[in-house]
Amino acid sequence: MQRSFDDLGTPLADVTFCVLDIETTGSDRGGDLITEIGVVKVRRGECLGTMATLVNPGKAIAPSVTVLTGITQSMVATAPRIESVLPTLQEFVGDAVIVGHNVGFDMGFINAALLRSDRGAFRNTVVDTLPLARRLVRDEVPDCRLGTLASRFRLDHRPTHRALDDALATTDLLHLLLERAAGLGVLGLDDLVMLPKMGGHPQAGKLKLTHQLPRSPGVYRFLGANDEVLYVGKATNLRQRVRSYFGSDDRRKIGPMLRETQRLAHTEAHDPVSAEVLELRYLHRLNPRYNRVGTTWQKYCYVRLTTDEAWPRLVVTTEPAATGVHIGPLASRAAATTVIEAVQSALPIRRCTTRIGRSYKAPAGATPCTGARLGVAMCPCSGTADEAGYWRVVGQVVAALTTSPHLVLDPLWRKVAALAGERRYEEAAAMRDRANAFGSAVTRQRLFDQLRAAGDMGVQLHDTVLHIRDGVLLSAHLTGQLSTGLELPPPEAPAYPTPLPRHAADEVLCLARAIERASFHARLLWCSGEWAWPSTQVREVTNLSAAA
Repeated sequence: MQRSFDDLGTPLADVTFCVLDIETTGSDRGGDLITEIGVVKVRRGECLGTMATLVNPGKAIAPSVTVLTGITQSMVATAPRIESVLPTLQEFVGDAVIVGHNVGFDMGFINAALLRSDRGAFRNTVVDTLPLARRLVRDEVPDCRLGTLASRFRLDHRPTHRALDDALATTDLLHLLLERAAGLGVLGLDDLVMLPKMGGHPQAGKLKLTHQLPRSPGVYRFLGANDEVLYVGKATNLRQRVRSYFGSDDRRKIGPMLRETQRLAHTEAHDPVSAEVLELRYLHRLNPRYNRVGTTWQKYCYVRLTTDEAWPRLVVTTEPAATGVHIGPLASRAAATTVIEAVQSALPIRRCTTRIGRSYKAPAGATPCTGARLGVAMCPCSGTADEAGYWRVVGQVVAALTTSPHLVLDPLWRKVAALAGERRYEEAAAMRDRANAFGSAVTRQRLFDQLRAAGDMGVQLHDTVLHIRDGVLLSAHLTGQLSTGLELPPPEAPAYPTPLPRHAADEVLCLARAIERASFHARLLWCSGEWAWPSTQVREVTNLSAAA
């Protein structure tokens, strides 16, 4: 069976290994077959048992293979067929970690035989001593063949191209490699599985910085000279995530960052949600050089409907105003502009940016704007708009931004369909993008508003209790334990319905999405405002976009 995440964190001293080797009639797993199987089961350096058997392949063994292995046709003539050996092999191995030297060859033949016998293939964790040896001792030997390693390191057993002998030699090699790996801080099974992927990494010597990291949720920080924070990240397993930077993570910025790294710092969290919130607070406070995500909140913008004007308009603003209807903060000025274009494509709100006072009078001979001439916008600056009719349009815009997004989405998707039907595909794509941007903005706004409208609240997600006020996290604790705050204080957030400030948006959205994901089993403990989860409005907006 496939090992769980917790199993992979098991200390190596508690892991049971099954070291195996096979002999075959050749190297083609499609046409060649197994002639011998040898397995050694060990834990903590102690042999728990062995299994060895010849196998009748049901076909002739080539003379060259007999010369290599010493296995003759007469030796396997009375041996059991593989179909009768496989159940015993599966029972002997159980859920142990499978080990072999170039183990992919062995497991390829064994799993192919299992599938031919209508049995499930092995899904155990697998450790290959060949890449481990290349990682740990390659500079001490001319090559990493099993025979070379056994001779150079004077292992108790030597390989003979017989399955059990080779499995015993591989077992000796495994124990040697585990001793070497301990010097790199490899103490758990997850460390061992990842180690070959780190082979040749130029900064592998800094793996020792990860030795004390726990396998728990939290936030990690890469620190450079003078303890400058270079990078901040979150993880559900701190040790595994940080060590991954020395192996599979090939982002271009990782190499320079690791070269600068002098020290690691970390903070454990009760749960992944708290870790994500703490990461955001660090990012906002420190703005690390190697982070991009989470450090762009200064560029957030709002869409504002200027209801304090005689002829309201939609504008992009970096800070919310005391009056008007707001959507946001949104991720960028471009996103806010696309939302405005979506509304203007569906409703005839004016498109000119002129501020028109209550005493404004259009100059004689004023020319209506392009939108008015095309019949898609009203134009008060030319004196051609009816005030009462215009305010009816403003009411529709307010409704679309707050409670009735379909007033914008329905016309937009109808236009997409019409343009596509006319084979005007580029225009249809642009209209589609506007509809998606508007739907995403309204969904985001609903999440903001619903969490903030709850006021002071406590909600239990799985085994964690979150204390949230005005959309930001005050404390988190496991059920049955005392409440504790996070390492950094929460951002200032005004009470709803005052527009949400940019610096608090990431945290509010993080918490709202976490509750949304878990809404059907979230448990409300207390609430001073209005609790409205699951979010039916958010689902309606999402479904409108998905259906179109």
